[in-house]
Amino acid sequence: MSHDARLQKAVLAELNWDPSVPAGHIGVTANNGVVTLSGHAGSYAAKYAAERAAARVDGVKAVAEKIEVQLEDRFKRGDEAIASAIVERLSWDTTIPADCIKAQVEDGWVSLRGEVRWHFQRDAAETAVRPLAGVVGVVNHITLKPLVDVTDVSNDIRTALHRSWFFDGDTIKVSVDGGTVRLTGSVDSPHDRMVAERTAWAAPGAVKVENMLEIA
Repeated sequence: MSHDARLQKAVLAELNWDPSVPAGHIGVTANNGVVTLSGHAGSYAAKYAAERAAARVDGVKAVAEKIEVQLEDRFKRGDEAIASAIVERLSWDTTIPADCIKAQVEDGWVSLRGEVRWHFQRDAAETAVRPLAGVVGVVNHITLKPLVDVTDVSNDIRTALHRSWFFDGDTIKVSVDGGTVRLTGSVDSPHDRMVAERTAWAAPGAVKVENMLEIA
């Protein structure tokens, strides 16, 4: 069995294992470590779950996602209803500053705009919206408010990475230009690549992360 065939089989197994991924509606192909997902999902949350499941399989270097959201009848909602649900959901989330995020909905596609201080708040807003009925996609335009002092950002990120047992400090390089953090080097898996990026986003003063890490 070729490497691509084994990778295809492993990704299919992971999709079948994850209960949040719709069974039997997603096809998988693999070519030199690049996995392509096709087919359809009954909600945007299910589509997102499939992409995350594929990315965490050992040997996957990148995921090309071509899944179409075909909403089940019970999940169909009008744009006005979706917008109202978003306002309600965000108002209940204590991690998101009040009245700082605006949502626009068009044909089920949600655009989020506003400004927050931390990346986790930006991510929390998208996470809150993603599973709502009627949503077929989310575009996150929320920006981060830059902090004045970013001189120690690079050292802070290196220290945080070194605290993680699965990162080799010699394989990841961190550079900072203003609030933009650039990660270069190599890691063992897409999962490690995502963890390194999340670590960089947690640094005070980081307003943009350019993840240029390669999969070894």
